[in-house]
Amino acid sequence: MEISSRIARINAFLLCLLCFSELQGVTSLGINYGQLGNNLLEPQKVLDLLSSLKVTKARIYDTNPQVLTAFANSGVELMVTIENAMLGQLMNPQAALQWVNAHIKPYVPATKISSIAVGNEVFTDDDTTVLLDNLVPAMVSIQAALTQLGLDSNIKVSTPCSLAVLEESYPPSAGSFKTEVAGVMSQLLQFLQTTKAPFWINAYPYFAYKDSPNKISLDYVLFNPNSGMIDPYTKLHYDNMLYAQVDAAIFAMARLGFNGIEVKVSETGWPSKGDANEIGATLQNAAIYNRNLLRRQLENEGTPLRPRMRLEIYVFALFNENMKPGPTSERNYGLFQPDGTMAYNVGLSALSTTSTTSSTSTASISDLTSSATKPTAMDFHQSWVSCIFVCVVTFQVYMRRPF
Repeated sequence: MEISSRIARINAFLLCLLCFSELQGVTSLGINYGQLGNNLLEPQKVLDLLSSLKVTKARIYDTNPQVLTAFANSGVELMVTIENAMLGQLMNPQAALQWVNAHIKPYVPATKISSIAVGNEVFTDDDTTVLLDNLVPAMVSIQAALTQLGLDSNIKVSTPCSLAVLEESYPPSAGSFKTEVAGVMSQLLQFLQTTKAPFWINAYPYFAYKDSPNKISLDYVLFNPNSGMIDPYTKLHYDNMLYAQVDAAIFAMARLGFNGIEVKVSETGWPSKGDANEIGATLQNAAIYNRNLLRRQLENEGTPLRPRMRLEIYVFALFNENMKPGPTSERNYGLFQPDGTMAYNVGLSALSTTSTTSSTSTASISDLTSSATKPTAMDFHQSWVSCIFVCVVTFQVYMRRPF
């Protein structure tokens, strides 16, 4: 009887630990540090900028040794990327081992490489057929190389997918993958489930609004106050498109038989400038989107489907990059200009510098004036109080129960 009582009390204690773990402190959002520009700050100055912003996670689109060296001992977590063109070569286990030995091992643990993105948007690349055959075998080979070198416990292997892999995304509960990618997607998800790695998606509500501005509410995509939508099947309420897109990906995975894989947003952002046909690409909308997104990150929010699992997000992008191909918007996603001055203020305190002058931005997170969709402080405290109540009641029940 005494043993049963102790077990019950331990279970109650663990329940409380689980509850409080969902109310842990804010983890800084990540940011995408692209380098397709001929006028960008050198890596050390980029690190100084990120440090002033208190950004602790960044993603780069290669394994630039200058960046990896500059970020040593900084504490900034880096997601590095293997270019799509390398996948065929890295299917070979020996080639993968050589790659990890050359591009990862020399820099860790001083440089905090936390994940390797094997390719980027492979499922929707122009050369999809060839790349899809190479993707999962390359990931398996990279994972095996990390394991052989004793690096697998700290570095996760995944691949960012475009939201275009979904056949259906509205309502979120109808989320499903396109038939033509379902086979390889199942292999990918099996790998992620086995290695406990996240499913990364690049999600841009901007594109949906640009394509259908008369059908989609601008407030809904910008995280502004709005009536939102209710999923007719789950009855879950969505007040912004990004969370709906994430939950659609979760439902799509479930339809293939995979539950419990964490979804993270490897890219999301809004352009501050665009061509005449790029509706919504304005500085004002970009500032509102990223400011409200930052607010949500500070609130440790999850999606309606997974409200207690904080959604990790990497903002695209750190800089406006003048060498990116494509429409004007592609060169205008940056929070900062190439010289480190702000493109617009999203409320991050930073020391912005130019080559000749320096100026301090006095804006702080607490000074944000735009409206987020939810009154976070109240939501957080209500969750905290509810959690305490659950713990107290649980303890009382177990302590008084005759075993």
